[in-house]
Amino acid sequence: MTNPNTKALSDAGVSIWLDDLSRELLETGKIAELMEERNVVGLTSNPSIFQAALAKGDRYNEDLAALTSAGKSVEEVVHELTTADVRDACDLFRPLYDRTGGVDGRASIEVDPRLAHDTDATIAQAKQMYADVDRPNVLIKIPATRAGLPAITAVTAEGISVNVTLIFSLDRYRAVMNAYLEGLEKAHAAGKDLSTIHSVASFFVSRVDTEIDKRLDAIGTDEARSLRGQAGVANARLAYQAFEEVFSTPRWRNLADDGANAQRPLWASTGVKDPAYPDTLYVTELVAPGVVNTMPGTTLEATADHGEIRGDTISGRYAEAAAVLDALDTQGVSYSEVVELLEAEGVDKFEKSWGELLDGVSEEMEKVRA
Repeated sequence: MTNPNTKALSDAGVSIWLDDLSRELLETGKIAELMEERNVVGLTSNPSIFQAALAKGDRYNEDLAALTSAGKSVEEVVHELTTADVRDACDLFRPLYDRTGGVDGRASIEVDPRLAHDTDATIAQAKQMYADVDRPNVLIKIPATRAGLPAITAVTAEGISVNVTLIFSLDRYRAVMNAYLEGLEKAHAAGKDLSTIHSVASFFVSRVDTEIDKRLDAIGTDEARSLRGQAGVANARLAYQAFEEVFSTPRWRNLADDGANAQRPLWASTGVKDPAYPDTLYVTELVAPGVVNTMPGTTLEATADHGEIRGDTISGRYAEAAAVLDALDTQGVSYSEVVELLEAEGVDKFEKSWGELLDGVSEEMEKVRA
């Protein structure tokens, strides 16, 4: 039975993706169940998620032992295990991908975060991962660092669909959209079928509130505290305004006439970090046609249980959102400083998770050899 709250969210134009992936979720039929009962139409993964999956249970033991016995390095073992999970997820979602013309039915896999500041290495690995997963409905995740922007263009130009991750600032988001359009233009010039290329731009939400709330608390005035919990939603709403602007330009219309697909905004980091806030805050307040919301399981279940979907909660609220950022500036909270810090921290966190993933797999490989 389809949940009425998640159905209402889907009917409002939001694609619900699960921010989780593990062999357990695949093999127990849990993802298939979420597709049926929670309107889930895709999923995302990252190093933290894979580390959590590999750290628990024994579903990877057999493959891990075989790869270790074959003399694979720890990096090769991680690559084999993660691409296998994403490949299986893509196969599960394939009918949905076909039904929606490639819009949904997607699974994402991320390039090595240690390459976030190396354009050429990111391009090379993105192409290799796409070839190794070997499924048309995979999205290759590339971080929106300065070095990532030309990689997004180059990989898109190859006809590979990209999930751009770790976007925090409005300026960087505009640069991401430009990188995608440049990639489409190059793909078209090379004779690629633009209708087969899709992309999402992952705009992070809750981390913005976490950092800004900390600064507001340090200021300590009633006026400052009254702004807590507003920045993340305001920032995302202004991102949607930017999306509407860019994908209504003559430049975009020319590409659309050639079969191109718009790069959809994706709300990421939608689990509420502050228990004082409603646990569906970054779902119910970010509803608009043509967006993706990728949710951790707890947020998805909270939405199914008590999420009040009131239709579009973004369009027409741009002046209100801009006023929030202006008020923060008046309080001495630097938007540019916050988003720059969050990008650096985001890359660092993914690098740390990647290191933990390598260490964990290395330990398991040692046990096999013993």
